[in-house]
Amino acid sequence: MRNFILILLFIFAGYVLKAQPSDFIILKKKNKTVKIFYKGSNIEFVTKSGTYKNALIKDIKNDSIFLQEFLINRVPTSLGFYVIDTVGSFRYAYNYNQIYHFGQENKKFNLVGSGTTLLGGGALLILASGVVYLADYKNFSPTLLAAGAGLAAVGYFLSKGSNKGITIGKKHYRILYINANGVKK
Repeated sequence: MRNFILILLFIFAGYVLKAQPSDFIILKKKNKTVKIFYKGSNIEFVTKSGTYKNALIKDIKNDSIFLQEFLINRVPTSLGFYVIDTVGSFRYAYNYNQIYHFGQENKKFNLVGSGTTLLGGGALLILASGVVYLADYKNFSPTLLAAGAGLAAVGYFLSKGSNKGITIGKKHYRILYINANGVKK
């Protein structure tokens, strides 16, 4: 009898309690999924109008992303150190078609910074070789001048050819809105 009541309870709960799936957005490159954005995850993007957002996804419904962005401030204490405090929050809604550009594709290594450093170091070596050539011709090293020019060229191409993020529509990136509810409106 106890098993019968337990089975009856599960059948009743299956009809009454329904899980409500959430809509989500998929970022794809060619036909491979790069990232999935869903309710509760963080998203960082730039809109087509140039607005930068780094916020928490509160909901995804009807082709729109509802965001909550927090305003965080460093507040000094009487003991002389700072405490990070949330001053307020703002809510925004964007259509997923308004997203133009996502954040950095690779955050582990910054090619722009490394390329700029090599470019500056190469330029400094070229300048120093020029000063040595003018001041003391006997100690001038054309090998050092060539090395400086090579470093500057490598630095230029590293900083120029680096990937600055994911732009929708370029390099086969696209966004798909998935309606998990299955209800057509």
